[in-house]
Amino acid sequence: MVCFWNEKMGFWTFLEGFLLFANAMAILNEDRFLAPRRWTLAELQAGRRNSLKGQIIGLIHAFQFMRLPLILLNIITIVVKLVSG
Repeated sequence: MVCFWNEKMGFWTFLEGFLLFANAMAILNEDRFLAPRRWTLAELQAGRRNSLKGQIIGLIHAFQFMRLPLILLNIITIVVKLVSG
């Protein structure tokens, strides 16, 4: 059995990866990127919100809503990386 938390990938590295993913989701522009692909909340019908596509669209919009906390987490990460080396 492969251990997910081995010495090559620590918890801090996992958090940094999640932060990078959250940043990528937060900067997606709805008008330029999501609307041409019909990935907006307005395009979803009420019954289709529980589908995989609806769940992904909701996740993207949740990350876009949380931009201010992401900025703060980025600043904290940068300061920790500068201090720890």
